Amino acid sequence: MDPLQQELLELICITCNLHDVDLASIGPDDPLIGPDSPLGTDSLDALEIAVTVQKEYGVRMDSENTSRVVLQSVARLADYIKENR
Repeated sequence: MDPLQQELLELICITCNLHDVDLASIGPDDPLIGPDSPLGTDSLDALEIAVTVQKEYGVRMDSENTSRVVLQSVARLADYIKENR
């Protein structure tokens, strides 16, 4: 996992109050949201993550479709931030 991906994963855990997550067990391509997510996050968490990313990185997800694609994994989110900064 690259430094931005690691930073994002830590930020997501803080934002969503995920205290019992073993960050080392999360891969960059693991799902961030939904029933398959090792984080156990849902659509409300996705909204919080999108708002936090906008505040921290100045990158906005303009539509639900964009956020659905971008929040598929930490790797996708990191790529989106790099492309849109």
